Amino acid sequence: MTEALRLPAEKIHAAELEALKADDKERRPPGWALSPRAAVTYLMGGKAANGMPISAKYVGDKRLIETAVATLATDRALLLLGVPGTAKSWVSEHLAAAVSGDSTMVIQCTAGTDENQVRYGWNYAQLLAHGPSRQALVPTPLFRAMEAGKLCRLEELTRMGSDVQDTLITVLSEKMMPIPELNESVYAVRGFNVIATANNRDKGVNELSSALKRRFNVVVLPLPDDMEQEIAIVTKRVGEMAQSLDLPAPKNVSEEVARVVAIFRELRGGATMDGKITLKTPSGTLSTAEAIAVMIGGLSQAAFFNGGKLSAEGLAPNMIGAIVKDPVQDKVVLEEYLETVLKKRPDYADYYHMLSDLT
Repeated sequence: MTEALRLPAEKIHAAELEALKADDKERRPPGWALSPRAAVTYLMGGKAANGMPISAKYVGDKRLIETAVATLATDRALLLLGVPGTAKSWVSEHLAAAVSGDSTMVIQCTAGTDENQVRYGWNYAQLLAHGPSRQALVPTPLFRAMEAGKLCRLEELTRMGSDVQDTLITVLSEKMMPIPELNESVYAVRGFNVIATANNRDKGVNELSSALKRRFNVVVLPLPDDMEQEIAIVTKRVGEMAQSLDLPAPKNVSEEVARVVAIFRELRGGATMDGKITLKTPSGTLSTAEAIAVMIGGLSQAAFFNGGKLSAEGLAPNMIGAIVKDPVQDKVVLEEYLETVLKKRPDYADYYHMLSDLT
């Protein structure tokens, strides 16, 4: 059997979860694997009672995670909102792992998602042979989470059509799902709740109805304000991903992370770090997640094509893909940045030449 490319959070961090659970004396809401305080420790990092270090899964404001965990202990669902690349899905997965011990009950919302993928479907062979029955019913992750008293994750909720979104209203308000074909309903077991993620930057976004919005408590996950914090996040995640992908990490990884993050922050913010030059901003978000993707792409190129050397030669092509989403508008933005900013920085000369050649 081949090794899984990626395991769920509760398996990757099973030792940490067990260590926190072993001496967790605080009150747990019904159906929870950890107490709220232990769940926050799992996400923010710290130490278990036995001295085992708990790695930080989220680097940011602890109060946001406390609010998210406290919301899940109530009857209100949680909506993690933010621009792409602010670790919404990452936080959602780890919250589910800490609270339910199971992060796999997930629905990936798309423009093609229909009610059957949210509520339940049917095994048509069974349906034709025996008619509507529980044996013929195919439960969705939401259905199974209600029966098991666990968390269900809905990723990119606003990508789903508004009419399909509103099928959640009964589930969130009444904690039940009617099955009219069987003249019965499924009632949620205590411990059930929903974590949804959404952003408003993608094209094709469907606004949530007022009725649905009222049933969510919204926690906004921001992009890192502090450059040092963003560098720390990117360096940490790049190290973890490089290890899982068996990519060697050269000694200059931190140095290149700092340079990539600096370029992304200036383009994203529309001004240089010192505030002296105003810049046009590209159409993309140039988020922390995109900086991580650029670094992983650069590490792969370094390992397989550049003799293990991580440099602008391998990183620049990946940066072009992140910055130039619109081939006309974003190309102009990048060219202006190269000529007015990077050209004047001797320590970025390699990036200036490589990016100029590629544009």
